[in-house]
Amino acid sequence: MAQTLRSTAAATLAYAVAVWLTEARAPLLAPLTALLVVQVTLYATLTSGIRRVNAVVAGVTVAVGFSSVVGLSWWSLGLLILVALTLGHAVRAHQFVPEAAISAMLVLGVTHATDLALSRIVETLIGAAVGLLFNVVFVPPVWVQPAEEAVLDLARRMSSLLRHMGEELGSHTPVHEAAARLHAARRLDDDIADVDTQLSRAEESLRFNPRAAREGLLTRVALRTGLDTLEICTVVIRVASRTLTDLARERTEEPLFPPEVAEALEELLRHLAETVLSFAVVVTSQVRSRAEKAEDRLQSELAAGGAARERVAHLLLARVQEHPRQWQLHGALLAEVDRLLDELDVEKRSLRLAEELDRHTQRRQDRFPWLYEAGRRLWARRPGGR
Repeated sequence: MAQTLRSTAAATLAYAVAVWLTEARAPLLAPLTALLVVQVTLYATLTSGIRRVNAVVAGVTVAVGFSSVVGLSWWSLGLLILVALTLGHAVRAHQFVPEAAISAMLVLGVTHATDLALSRIVETLIGAAVGLLFNVVFVPPVWVQPAEEAVLDLARRMSSLLRHMGEELGSHTPVHEAAARLHAARRLDDDIADVDTQLSRAEESLRFNPRAAREGLLTRVALRTGLDTLEICTVVIRVASRTLTDLARERTEEPLFPPEVAEALEELLRHLAETVLSFAVVVTSQVRSRAEKAEDRLQSELAAGGAARERVAHLLLARVQEHPRQWQLHGALLAEVDRLLDELDVEKRSLRLAEELDRHTQRRQDRFPWLYEAGRRLWARRPGGR
Protein backbone atom coordinates (compact mmCIF):
# COMPACT_ATOMS: atom_id res chain seq x y z
CA MET A 1 0.00 0.00 0.00
CA ALA A 2 2.82 2.40 0.86
CA GLN A 3 4.50 1.67 -2.48
CA THR A 4 1.22 2.40 -4.33
CA LEU A 5 0.77 5.74 -2.57
CA ARG A 6 4.41 6.70 -3.22
CA SER A 7 4.12 5.87 -6.93
CA THR A 8 0.85 7.81 -7.29
CA ALA A 9 2.23 10.88 -5.53
CA ALA A 10 5.45 10.79 -7.56
CA ALA A 11 3.58 10.56 -10.88
CA THR A 12 1.25 13.44 -9.92
CA LEU A 13 4.11 15.66 -8.82
CA ALA A 14 6.12 14.85 -11.95
CA TYR A 15 3.19 15.90 -14.15
CA ALA A 16 2.78 19.17 -12.26
CA VAL A 17 6.49 19.98 -12.45
CA ALA A 18 6.61 19.13 -16.17
CA VAL A 19 3.63 21.43 -16.90
CA TRP A 20 5.25 24.23 -14.93
CA LEU A 21 8.71 23.90 -16.51
CA THR A 22 7.84 23.00 -20.10
CA GLU A 23 4.42 24.67 -20.45
CA ALA A 24 3.30 21.64 -22.43
CA ARG A 25 -0.37 20.70 -22.56
CA ALA A 26 -0.02 17.06 -21.63
CA PRO A 27 3.55 16.05 -20.69
CA LEU A 28 2.53 12.47 -19.89
CA LEU A 29 6.03 11.12 -20.33
CA ALA A 30 7.11 12.72 -17.04
CA PRO A 31 4.53 10.94 -14.80
CA LEU A 32 5.04 7.74 -16.78
CA THR A 33 8.77 7.89 -16.10
CA ALA A 34 8.21 8.68 -12.42
CA LEU A 35 5.79 5.75 -12.15
CA LEU A 36 8.31 3.37 -13.69
CA VAL A 37 11.27 4.76 -11.78
CA VAL A 38 9.78 4.62 -8.26
CA GLN A 39 10.69 1.05 -7.37
CA VAL A 40 10.60 -0.96 -4.17
CA THR A 41 14.22 -0.14 -3.25
CA LEU A 42 16.34 2.99 -3.54
CA TYR A 43 18.97 1.15 -5.57
CA ALA A 44 16.35 -0.06 -8.06
CA THR A 45 14.96 3.47 -8.33
CA LEU A 46 18.37 4.92 -9.13
CA THR A 47 19.32 2.25 -11.66
CA SER A 48 15.94 2.25 -13.43
CA GLY A 49 16.01 6.04 -13.69
CA ILE A 50 19.45 6.04 -15.28
CA ARG A 51 18.52 3.22 -17.67
CA ARG A 52 15.32 4.92 -18.83
CA VAL A 53 17.08 8.25 -19.43
CA ASN A 54 19.77 6.39 -21.40
CA ALA A 55 17.11 4.68 -23.51
CA VAL A 56 15.23 7.90 -24.32
CA VAL A 57 18.38 9.87 -25.12
CA ALA A 58 19.65 7.06 -27.34
CA GLY A 59 16.32 6.84 -29.19
CA VAL A 60 15.88 10.56 -29.84
CA THR A 61 19.51 10.94 -30.87
CA VAL A 62 19.11 8.28 -33.53
CA ALA A 63 15.80 9.78 -34.69
CA VAL A 64 17.21 13.31 -35.02
CA GLY A 65 20.06 11.95 -37.10
CA PHE A 66 17.67 9.97 -39.31
CA SER A 67 15.25 12.89 -39.76
CA SER A 68 18.03 15.09 -41.13
CA VAL A 69 19.03 12.47 -43.73
CA VAL A 70 15.94 10.44 -44.69
CA GLY A 71 12.21 10.74 -44.26
CA LEU A 72 9.67 8.29 -42.90
CA SER A 73 9.26 5.16 -45.03
CA TRP A 74 8.97 1.43 -44.48
CA TRP A 75 12.67 0.77 -44.90
CA SER A 76 13.83 3.78 -42.86
CA LEU A 77 11.46 2.85 -40.05
CA GLY A 78 12.82 -0.70 -39.93
CA LEU A 79 16.40 0.53 -40.01
CA LEU A 80 15.61 3.10 -37.32
CA ILE A 81 14.13 0.46 -34.99
CA LEU A 82 17.12 -1.84 -35.52
CA VAL A 83 19.65 0.92 -34.79
CA ALA A 84 17.68 2.24 -31.79
CA LEU A 85 17.36 -1.22 -30.20
CA THR A 86 21.05 -1.93 -30.80
CA LEU A 87 22.02 1.39 -29.25
CA GLY A 88 19.68 0.70 -26.33
CA HIS A 89 21.57 -2.50 -25.59
CA ALA A 90 24.87 -0.66 -26.01
CA VAL A 91 23.98 1.94 -23.36
CA ARG A 92 22.75 -0.86 -21.04
CA ALA A 93 19.13 0.26 -20.84
CA HIS A 94 18.14 -3.32 -19.92
CA GLN A 95 14.34 -3.50 -19.49
CA PHE A 96 13.97 -0.05 -21.08
CA VAL A 97 15.56 -1.02 -24.41
CA PRO A 98 12.16 -0.89 -26.22
CA GLU A 99 11.82 2.70 -24.97
CA ALA A 100 14.71 3.66 -27.24
CA ALA A 101 12.84 2.41 -30.32
CA ILE A 102 9.55 3.96 -29.17
CA SER A 103 11.14 7.37 -28.65
CA ALA A 104 12.90 7.16 -32.01
CA MET A 105 9.67 6.32 -33.87
CA LEU A 106 7.70 9.13 -32.21
CA VAL A 107 10.37 11.69 -33.01
CA LEU A 108 10.82 10.53 -36.62
CA GLY A 109 7.07 10.70 -37.24
CA VAL A 110 6.68 14.44 -36.57
CA THR A 111 7.71 17.49 -38.54
CA HIS A 112 9.61 19.30 -35.82
CA ALA A 113 11.75 16.38 -34.74
CA THR A 114 14.30 18.42 -32.81
CA ASP A 115 11.67 20.11 -30.64
CA LEU A 116 9.95 16.82 -29.82
CA ALA A 117 13.29 15.16 -29.09
CA LEU A 118 14.20 17.88 -26.64
CA SER A 119 10.79 17.74 -24.94
CA ARG A 120 10.98 13.95 -24.52
CA ILE A 121 14.41 14.19 -22.94
CA VAL A 122 13.30 16.98 -20.60
CA GLU A 123 10.13 15.13 -19.55
CA THR A 124 12.10 11.94 -18.96
CA LEU A 125 14.65 13.78 -16.83
CA ILE A 126 11.87 15.44 -14.82
CA GLY A 127 10.11 12.14 -14.18
CA ALA A 128 13.34 10.37 -13.24
CA ALA A 129 14.37 13.19 -10.90
CA VAL A 130 10.99 13.26 -9.16
CA GLY A 131 10.95 9.48 -8.77
CA LEU A 132 14.44 9.47 -7.28
CA LEU A 133 13.55 12.40 -5.00
CA PHE A 134 10.56 10.54 -3.61
CA ASN A 135 12.64 7.51 -2.70
CA VAL A 136 15.27 9.75 -1.09
CA VAL A 137 12.77 11.74 0.99
CA PHE A 138 10.45 8.80 1.70
CA VAL A 139 13.07 6.10 2.12
CA PRO A 140 11.86 2.62 1.11
CA PRO A 141 11.92 -0.05 3.81
CA VAL A 142 14.71 -2.54 4.31
CA TRP A 143 13.48 -6.01 3.32
CA VAL A 144 15.84 -8.02 5.53
CA GLN A 145 13.21 -9.34 7.94
CA PRO A 146 11.07 -11.00 5.21
CA ALA A 147 14.23 -12.64 3.85
CA GLU A 148 15.14 -13.92 7.31
CA GLU A 149 11.63 -15.32 7.78
CA ALA A 150 11.89 -17.04 4.39
CA VAL A 151 15.19 -18.66 5.41
CA LEU A 152 13.65 -19.86 8.68
CA ASP A 153 10.59 -21.25 6.88
CA LEU A 154 12.85 -23.16 4.51
CA ALA A 155 14.80 -24.60 7.44
CA ARG A 156 11.57 -25.64 9.15
CA ARG A 157 10.46 -27.54 6.04
CA MET A 158 13.83 -29.25 5.79
CA SER A 159 13.72 -30.12 9.49
CA SER A 160 10.20 -31.54 9.20
CA LEU A 161 11.21 -33.68 6.25
CA LEU A 162 14.19 -35.12 8.14
CA ARG A 163 11.95 -35.99 11.08
CA HIS A 164 9.43 -37.74 8.85
CA MET A 165 12.21 -39.68 7.16
CA GLY A 166 13.34 -40.96 10.56
CA GLU A 167 9.86 -41.97 11.70
CA GLU A 168 9.35 -44.51 8.91
CA LEU A 169 12.60 -46.45 9.30
CA GLY A 170 11.44 -49.00 11.87
CA SER A 171 8.40 -50.27 9.98
CA HIS A 172 7.55 -51.63 6.58
CA THR A 173 7.57 -48.67 4.18
CA PRO A 174 5.78 -49.07 0.83
CA VAL A 175 7.74 -47.77 -2.13
CA HIS A 176 5.13 -45.14 -2.93
CA GLU A 177 5.44 -43.64 0.57
CA ALA A 178 9.22 -43.49 0.31
CA ALA A 179 8.86 -41.96 -3.15
CA ALA A 180 6.54 -39.31 -1.68
CA ARG A 181 9.35 -38.25 0.65
CA LEU A 182 11.68 -38.11 -2.35
CA HIS A 183 9.26 -35.85 -4.24
CA ALA A 184 8.95 -33.61 -1.16
CA ALA A 185 12.74 -33.34 -1.05
CA ARG A 186 12.83 -32.42 -4.73
CA ARG A 187 10.26 -29.67 -4.14
CA LEU A 188 12.73 -28.01 -1.81
CA ASP A 189 14.44 -26.70 -4.96
CA ASP A 190 11.40 -24.49 -5.59
CA ASP A 191 11.58 -23.26 -2.01
CA ILE A 192 15.25 -22.39 -2.51
CA ALA A 193 14.35 -20.31 -5.57
CA ASP A 194 11.66 -18.43 -3.63
CA VAL A 195 14.04 -17.68 -0.76
CA ASP A 196 16.71 -16.55 -3.22
CA THR A 197 14.23 -14.04 -4.67
CA GLN A 198 13.44 -12.69 -1.21
CA LEU A 199 17.13 -12.49 -0.36
CA SER A 200 17.98 -10.67 -3.59
CA ARG A 201 15.37 -8.04 -2.76
CA ALA A 202 16.78 -7.70 0.75
CA GLU A 203 20.33 -7.28 -0.57
CA GLU A 204 19.15 -4.64 -3.00
CA SER A 205 17.19 -2.77 -0.32
CA LEU A 206 20.37 -2.36 1.76
CA ARG A 207 22.28 -0.63 -1.02
CA PHE A 208 22.33 3.18 -0.82
CA ASN A 209 19.68 3.00 1.92
CA PRO A 210 20.27 5.25 4.96
CA ARG A 211 18.00 2.99 6.99
CA ALA A 212 20.47 0.16 6.59
CA ALA A 213 22.75 -0.40 9.53
CA ARG A 214 26.51 -0.13 9.23
CA GLU A 215 26.74 -3.88 9.32
CA GLY A 216 24.59 -4.13 6.17
CA LEU A 217 27.37 -5.94 4.31
CA LEU A 218 27.74 -8.47 7.12
CA THR A 219 23.97 -9.07 7.10
CA ARG A 220 23.91 -9.62 3.35
CA VAL A 221 26.90 -11.95 3.39
CA ALA A 222 25.63 -13.93 6.39
CA LEU A 223 22.23 -14.52 4.79
CA ARG A 224 23.70 -15.34 1.38
CA THR A 225 26.28 -17.81 2.68
CA GLY A 226 23.64 -19.33 4.96
CA LEU A 227 21.29 -19.86 2.03
CA ASP A 228 24.14 -21.40 0.01
CA THR A 229 24.72 -23.89 2.83
CA LEU A 230 21.02 -24.75 3.10
CA GLU A 231 20.90 -25.24 -0.67
CA ILE A 232 23.72 -27.79 -0.44
CA CYS A 233 21.88 -29.48 2.42
CA THR A 234 18.70 -29.78 0.34
CA VAL A 235 20.70 -31.63 -2.30
CA VAL A 236 22.09 -34.00 0.33
CA ILE A 237 18.60 -34.56 1.80
CA ARG A 238 17.28 -35.34 -1.67
CA VAL A 239 20.05 -37.89 -2.22
CA ALA A 240 19.35 -39.45 1.20
CA SER A 241 15.66 -39.69 0.31
CA ARG A 242 16.60 -41.46 -2.90
CA THR A 243 18.77 -43.89 -0.92
CA LEU A 244 15.86 -44.76 1.40
CA THR A 245 13.54 -45.10 -1.60
CA ASP A 246 15.94 -47.58 -3.21
CA LEU A 247 16.11 -49.48 0.09
CA ALA A 248 12.30 -49.61 0.28
CA ARG A 249 12.20 -50.97 -3.27
CA GLU A 250 14.54 -53.81 -2.26
CA ARG A 251 12.81 -54.63 1.06
CA THR A 252 9.17 -54.92 0.10
CA GLU A 253 8.05 -57.27 2.87
CA GLU A 254 10.11 -56.15 5.85
CA PRO A 255 11.15 -52.99 7.74
CA LEU A 256 13.92 -50.88 6.27
CA PHE A 257 16.09 -51.50 9.35
CA PRO A 258 15.89 -53.72 12.44
CA PRO A 259 14.47 -52.04 15.57
CA GLU A 260 17.79 -51.14 17.23
CA VAL A 261 19.25 -49.61 14.06
CA ALA A 262 16.00 -47.84 13.21
CA GLU A 263 15.86 -46.28 16.67
CA ALA A 264 19.44 -45.05 16.41
CA LEU A 265 18.84 -43.67 12.90
CA GLU A 266 15.67 -41.89 14.01
CA GLU A 267 17.61 -40.25 16.83
CA LEU A 268 20.33 -39.22 14.37
CA LEU A 269 17.86 -37.69 11.91
CA ARG A 270 16.12 -35.90 14.77
CA HIS A 271 19.43 -34.29 15.77
CA LEU A 272 20.07 -33.38 12.13
CA ALA A 273 16.63 -31.75 11.96
CA GLU A 274 17.41 -29.66 15.04
CA THR A 275 20.84 -28.82 13.64
CA VAL A 276 19.37 -27.45 10.41
CA LEU A 277 16.90 -25.33 12.34
CA SER A 278 19.56 -24.06 14.75
CA PHE A 279 21.81 -23.18 11.83
CA ALA A 280 19.04 -21.06 10.29
CA VAL A 281 18.50 -19.28 13.60
CA VAL A 282 22.23 -18.49 13.80
CA VAL A 283 22.22 -17.12 10.25
CA THR A 284 19.18 -14.91 10.81
CA SER A 285 19.99 -13.65 14.33
CA GLN A 286 20.68 -9.91 14.35
CA VAL A 287 20.80 -9.53 18.14
CA ARG A 288 24.15 -10.61 19.54
CA SER A 289 22.78 -12.33 22.65
CA ARG A 290 20.30 -14.34 20.58
CA ALA A 291 23.01 -15.28 18.09
CA GLU A 292 25.28 -16.58 20.86
CA LYS A 293 22.48 -18.73 22.32
CA ALA A 294 21.64 -20.07 18.86
CA GLU A 295 25.29 -20.87 18.18
CA ASP A 296 25.61 -22.72 21.49
CA ARG A 297 22.54 -24.76 20.61
CA LEU A 298 23.95 -25.48 17.16
CA GLN A 299 27.23 -26.68 18.70
CA SER A 300 25.29 -28.92 21.07
CA GLU A 301 23.18 -30.45 18.31
CA LEU A 302 26.25 -30.99 16.12
CA ALA A 303 27.99 -32.81 18.96
CA ALA A 304 24.90 -34.93 19.64
CA GLY A 305 24.53 -35.64 15.93
CA GLY A 306 28.16 -36.70 15.67
CA ALA A 307 27.79 -39.07 18.61
CA ALA A 308 24.58 -40.53 17.16
CA ARG A 309 26.31 -40.96 13.82
CA GLU A 310 29.11 -43.02 15.42
CA ARG A 311 26.56 -45.25 17.12
CA VAL A 312 24.68 -45.78 13.86
CA ALA A 313 27.93 -46.55 12.04
CA HIS A 314 28.82 -49.33 14.50
CA LEU A 315 25.32 -50.80 14.36
CA LEU A 316 25.24 -50.75 10.56
CA LEU A 317 28.71 -52.29 10.37
CA ALA A 318 27.64 -55.16 12.61
CA ARG A 319 24.43 -55.59 10.61
CA VAL A 320 26.25 -55.63 7.26
CA GLN A 321 28.78 -58.18 8.51
CA GLU A 322 25.88 -60.39 9.56
CA HIS A 323 23.61 -59.72 6.56
CA PRO A 324 25.45 -57.91 3.75
CA ARG A 325 22.34 -57.16 1.65
CA GLN A 326 22.29 -53.63 0.19
CA TRP A 327 25.47 -52.76 2.10
CA GLN A 328 26.21 -50.02 -0.44
CA LEU A 329 22.98 -48.20 0.48
CA HIS A 330 23.96 -48.26 4.15
CA GLY A 331 27.31 -46.72 3.29
CA ALA A 332 25.67 -44.14 1.06
CA LEU A 333 23.32 -43.10 3.88
CA LEU A 334 26.22 -42.65 6.28
CA ALA A 335 28.13 -40.60 3.71
CA GLU A 336 25.15 -38.29 3.27
CA VAL A 337 24.88 -37.81 7.04
CA ASP A 338 28.58 -36.91 7.11
CA ARG A 339 28.05 -34.29 4.39
CA LEU A 340 25.20 -32.69 6.34
CA LEU A 341 27.23 -32.52 9.54
CA ASP A 342 30.20 -31.09 7.64
CA GLU A 343 28.18 -28.39 5.84
CA LEU A 344 26.48 -27.25 9.06
CA ASP A 345 29.70 -27.14 11.08
CA VAL A 346 30.18 -23.84 12.96
CA GLU A 347 33.87 -23.49 12.10
CA LYS A 348 33.23 -24.10 8.42
CA ARG A 349 30.49 -21.45 8.43
CA SER A 350 32.81 -18.92 10.09
CA LEU A 351 35.54 -19.64 7.56
CA ARG A 352 33.12 -19.29 4.64
CA LEU A 353 31.77 -16.04 6.06
CA ALA A 354 35.28 -14.61 6.47
CA GLU A 355 36.26 -15.63 2.93
CA GLU A 356 33.14 -14.01 1.48
CA LEU A 357 33.75 -10.77 3.40
CA ASP A 358 37.36 -10.72 2.17
CA ARG A 359 36.16 -11.27 -1.38
CA HIS A 360 33.72 -8.35 -1.16
CA THR A 361 36.41 -6.11 0.33
CA GLN A 362 38.90 -7.07 -2.38
CA ARG A 363 36.33 -6.45 -5.09
CA ARG A 364 35.66 -2.97 -3.73
CA GLN A 365 39.39 -2.26 -3.64
CA ASP A 366 39.78 -3.40 -7.24
CA ARG A 367 36.78 -1.34 -8.38
CA PHE A 368 37.64 1.87 -6.48
CA PRO A 369 41.39 1.74 -5.71
CA TRP A 370 41.62 5.51 -5.28
CA LEU A 371 38.90 5.49 -2.63
CA TYR A 372 40.58 2.66 -0.74
CA GLU A 373 43.92 4.46 -0.87
CA ALA A 374 42.37 7.71 0.39
CA GLY A 375 40.73 5.86 3.29
CA ARG A 376 44.01 4.13 4.16
CA ARG A 377 45.87 7.45 4.25
CA LEU A 378 43.22 9.06 6.44
CA TRP A 379 43.41 6.13 8.83
CA ALA A 380 47.21 6.37 8.94
CA ARG A 381 47.02 10.06 9.92
CA ARG A 382 44.89 9.32 12.99
CA PRO A 383 46.66 9.41 16.36
CA GLY A 384 48.20 6.00 16.83
CA GLY A 385 47.40 5.03 13.23
CA ARG A 386 49.91 3.23 11.05
